[in-house]
Amino acid sequence: MAALLDPVLNRVPDHISHIHIMGVCGTGMAAMAGMLKESGFQVTGSDQNVYPPMSDFLAMAGIDVMEGYLPENLEPRPDLVIVGNVIQAVFPETEQLAKLRIPYLSMPQALGHFFLHDKTSLVVAGTHGKTTTSSMLATALYRAGSSPGFLIGGIVEAFGRNYRIGEGDFFVVEGDEYDTAFFNKVSKFLHYRPHCAVLTSIEFDHADIFADLDQIKASFAAFVQLIPAQGALVACMDDPVVAEISGLSACPVISYGTGENCRWQLRDLSVSGLTSTFTVYKDDSRYGQFTLPMPGQHNGLNALAVIALMDHLGFERQAISNGLASFEGVKRRQQIRGEVNNILVLDDFAHHPTAVKETINALHLGWPDRRLIVVFEPRTNSSRRAVFQEQYASSFQGADMVVVREIVPLSTVPADEQFSSHQLVQSLVDQGIAAKYFPNTDAILDFLADQSRPGDVIAILSNGGFDNIHQRLLARLGRDTAVK
Repeated sequence: MAALLDPVLNRVPDHISHIHIMGVCGTGMAAMAGMLKESGFQVTGSDQNVYPPMSDFLAMAGIDVMEGYLPENLEPRPDLVIVGNVIQAVFPETEQLAKLRIPYLSMPQALGHFFLHDKTSLVVAGTHGKTTTSSMLATALYRAGSSPGFLIGGIVEAFGRNYRIGEGDFFVVEGDEYDTAFFNKVSKFLHYRPHCAVLTSIEFDHADIFADLDQIKASFAAFVQLIPAQGALVACMDDPVVAEISGLSACPVISYGTGENCRWQLRDLSVSGLTSTFTVYKDDSRYGQFTLPMPGQHNGLNALAVIALMDHLGFERQAISNGLASFEGVKRRQQIRGEVNNILVLDDFAHHPTAVKETINALHLGWPDRRLIVVFEPRTNSSRRAVFQEQYASSFQGADMVVVREIVPLSTVPADEQFSSHQLVQSLVDQGIAAKYFPNTDAILDFLADQSRPGDVIAILSNGGFDNIHQRLLARLGRDTAVK
């Protein structure tokens, strides 16, 4: 039966030595485990999917992990339990947690209590660009000498990890709008105590927890109203929904974008390969030219948000410029995985229709004279639903060939409400775009090995591991080249 956790126990106990984390192998949860361990706590964890690389990371950190959500995981009794948002009330370990009446927190609550209470919290929120923008911000702050802490949903290449406690005043948080826990169905970012925030974009997403755009707007509205009057909201006014929601904030709003109404403007963008160069204007005066080792206007705008915020925080233009120019990127964000026989293989996390469109635009700008093959795996809860079927059909302009994997059906969603890879491919073919769909990764690999040729750029878009398709493809291309 479902556990009923006593709300009175949703608190921090007076004495804490041993902290147990349920769902410890999630990206954010493992980072939380590492931060707590580094802070001197005894940390244990449990999960039902304990395998590399996360299991190796936790083992290296000295964190004991138990397989499965079993009642005995809470022996010996911890002082505090942190409950991940993958945890369900019906799990035996959850029922034992309720029975033993142990104090508990969600991961966002724990982050707020242990790591944000005495820091200047800088939260990057929005439907798109959160991971990249927060990674740019953390890297640029570090290069400027401020030693920030951070918790981000991707591996920041400059640090080789997705978290850092930091010794400085600033703590950068990727502000996820997804829900917090089964006992606290509000967006995670509502627990992040923002002093300053970046708001990149607001669109409908997460169809498994939000019914419509209005629900998402309500959550973002609650978020911007958390920013104190002495803080600031850096908002992309190219997005009309952001413009609407930012007006609800009590703090100063620092506008950025490409429009004439923006205080900070991005102009004269040029792209070559993975490098973008652009000019920044502040209050209609030229602020400076910047170089970023990531392609595309969307990444230029992400960088512009960092420039506007760091300028507001008092950093010098040259320090900001140096930090962005030396940005090593984020794993799985337009990341080159390898090149064989002049065939370039890239990895990107894009899965929302807008993210897919912007990524393709950026790659087309970066390599205008090379054939662009896009391989797309619809894998998220939202992308496997029909809700984005029509939007995806207009998201692949600029690709010379599109390869789509068939979805793994959602067991809880009726068949007529699920996304159709076949229908997407037909829509693309009707637009004159060469497109194919395949039932599995092996079939895609066979097709790519047969069809790719020197000069191609193959971009693989998925929010998951995609059966290690990147390395398998590079190995296959290398073997086929050797045979030829």
